[in-house]
Amino acid sequence: MGFSEVFGQEQIIKNLTMAIQKDRIAHAYIFDGSDGLGKGMMAMAFAQAIVCKNFRQDVCNACAACIKFHHNNHPDIMIIEPEGTSIKNKQIEAFQQDLQRKPYESRKKIYIIQQADQMTESAQNRLLKTLEEPPAYAVVILISINANRFLPTIRSRCQMIKFHRLGEQQIHVFLKEKYGMSSEASKIYAAFSDGIIGKAIQLKESPDFLEKREAAIGVIEKVLEGDPLSVFPMLEFFESNKEDVYELLDFMLTWFRDILILKETASEDFLINLDKKTMLEECGLRIGYQQISHIIKIIERTKQDIKANVNFQLVIENMLLSMQEV
Repeated sequence: MGFSEVFGQEQIIKNLTMAIQKDRIAHAYIFDGSDGLGKGMMAMAFAQAIVCKNFRQDVCNACAACIKFHHNNHPDIMIIEPEGTSIKNKQIEAFQQDLQRKPYESRKKIYIIQQADQMTESAQNRLLKTLEEPPAYAVVILISINANRFLPTIRSRCQMIKFHRLGEQQIHVFLKEKYGMSSEASKIYAAFSDGIIGKAIQLKESPDFLEKREAAIGVIEKVLEGDPLSVFPMLEFFESNKEDVYELLDFMLTWFRDILILKETASEDFLINLDKKTMLEECGLRIGYQQISHIIKIIERTKQDIKANVNFQLVIENMLLSMQEV
């Protein structure tokens, strides 16, 4: 494990490393940010670093503490996960009872509470008592996606650490280096990751992702043929893939964005659908700048209308017909 396994959060790693080296580890942290940014991995890496006997810039992975960590049986590291949908009052009570016992082997005793922002209010009030007067050896790490769900009194007693989304280029490089992916493939996954490295990995492992992209390209091809009768089978396609509609529309947006880039620069450096360059060039010969810009606006307006709960079938039908009329 160790900090070296966490990608893209270098400043957080630097701050936590310095806290260990200078013996300024806080009693409580909130690791806050979207799912997939590495909060859980960072918490585990931090816990291992605290108990490692030979920590310098990172863990040694060789001492007795590290070996126990890797076997998930270090007595001074505990992980608390929700029972059902939330952390319950009884779980915090059990945590407090365990906290009364001093560390077995390390100077610190680390508790990682997963999905801590899903904690019930009574559980938060109970936790607050511990955060107000924690033992000197206690380190509590609260993992959350929305720190505003915590009571203000809990937030004020924790060191807040915000996990930020990464740049598309960072994820592109990570996928190439970590998984040996081609530049074409890594660009696609990075573009649709929303800056979340966990989502990029999830997309890479999803057998449906590229199939959906092919389906979206098929819709674009039919639309550009201009046959009004083709709208009805396409409507059925969107209805049957309603749960994935935003992803499908994003595929379509990136397609027309790529055509614009090719028209303006004749360069493939910034293409997302790099593996489809020939198809993009062929599409670009059939439509002009104004048409592409108008189609992009139509798709973006469609996304807004769906979010506003406008009738789904009506919105999609209007989008397809409007694109054909451009």
